[in-house]
Amino acid sequence: MSVEAGWYVDPADPETRRYWDGEGWLGAPIPVDATPPDGPPPAEPPPVPVTPAVPAATTAAPGWAPHPGSGPPPGYRPQPGHGPQPGQGGPGWTPQAGPPGWPPQGAPPGWAPQGVPPGWPGRPSEPRPHGLRLAGYGRRFVARLIDFTVVFALNALVNGWFVWRLIEDMLPYWREVFRRAFAGDTSTENLPQIGEQAGLLQVVILLIATALWAAYEVPGLAARGQTFGKRVMRIRAVPLAADQPLGFARAFGRWTTMGLPTLLWYCAGLGLVLQLVDALSPLFDHPLRQALHDKRVQTVVVEVPVSTDPTPTNDRDQPSGDTP
Repeated sequence: MSVEAGWYVDPADPETRRYWDGEGWLGAPIPVDATPPDGPPPAEPPPVPVTPAVPAATTAAPGWAPHPGSGPPPGYRPQPGHGPQPGQGGPGWTPQAGPPGWPPQGAPPGWAPQGVPPGWPGRPSEPRPHGLRLAGYGRRFVARLIDFTVVFALNALVNGWFVWRLIEDMLPYWREVFRRAFAGDTSTENLPQIGEQAGLLQVVILLIATALWAAYEVPGLAARGQTFGKRVMRIRAVPLAADQPLGFARAFGRWTTMGLPTLLWYCAGLGLVLQLVDALSPLFDHPLRQALHDKRVQTVVVEVPVSTDPTPTNDRDQPSGDTP
């Protein structure tokens, strides 16, 4: 799912807006506080090529080339189409400037000279939504592990009794199945019956687990874009359109992509497969590293700088300025 076409804040320069056509930036930027026009910007006229003036006294005569071991005279520039090609000059020959897009011989992938103009065909820089760095995969993974541990502990407290009842109903059946398997008996006759409440207990357990996960994650994301795990790892979720809280609707829509498949765990593990695909999807999304739940509501996960950490400070912890 790609971002819809429209005017957005430029991730590389938060003070400007640019038009996104669904695949890339189009046209020149405008100030962020200016009212963007309807639709895409008008096409810009092609630039008029300007041929730099070369002093006649320093222009080499046709057919002249530096001797091996000697450099060109001061200010020398070969005429168009004359002289060695880039990377083919002899000792002492140094081109003044290569053609647009030309890298020097042996340059590593993504190389770009200092002070190059926009549009240099090297490796593009990493986007910075709202001037913030994208969160790395490692931070997001550890934050999700922390959140999973917290939700698991909540389920142990709330769901523990229902899980114990389910185990009591199913234990006689599985105990007899394993006893016959170890004895080499493959018959299925006269197996103990699973309790009638086992199916109902499975549904209740999954409903409670899903509700606990939603109650833990959605309010924190709506208010500050962070769960406990994200706060520990100093990352948060923000909308692509503006650096602001997600709100309940966007936070709930983001959570449902990963959370609701919990109800499908009993369907041969289908829910776990869907959640695994969602969890691994940022590894294959470039350049914004969006998971499927991010793409659904157009959010990104960014790092939280120390200077702008939304965690409130407690002024009571500061020592008083009064002397005793």
